[in-house]
Amino acid sequence: MLLFLFIYKVVILILEIKYPICCGLDVHKNIIVATIVTTDKEGISGYKQKSFSAINSDIQKFHDWLIENDRYHVCMGSTGKYWISIFDHLENDINVCLTHPKYVRAIKGKKTDKKDPKWIADLYKFDLIRCSFIPPKDFGSSVKSRDTIS
Repeated sequence: MLLFLFIYKVVILILEIKYPICCGLDVHKNIIVATIVTTDKEGISGYKQKSFSAINSDIQKFHDWLIENDRYHVCMGSTGKYWISIFDHLENDINVCLTHPKYVRAIKGKKTDKKDPKWIADLYKFDLIRCSFIPPKDFGSSVKSRDTIS
């Protein structure tokens, strides 16, 4: 009887967690769904999800909720023009990553309003999302016009 010994190589991809505490947002016209992810030293993640209305007073409540939970890293997809008011409320106190929706698109058939912000938060905690450049508010005033340069 021949004895065969098979050696299997198991490749485990270990990603470094860049943001152990962060938040993923799914922004719609009338509602914001936010998922906070907290990852401990063993790599186990806990999730807390909450929905907010897209009116200014609720966006302020969302901002306060993030600050209360010590969440200073937020990632959201740039859905139409709906992200602008949320970005304006958050940008002074919180690091906001705005990304193109194609970078955070969920797997086909697995897309729901509850799962999308969790997916975004999971991608963002491993720094797998490319953030868009949003110029600062005073960007236009700091750039000299061509007439004054020549």
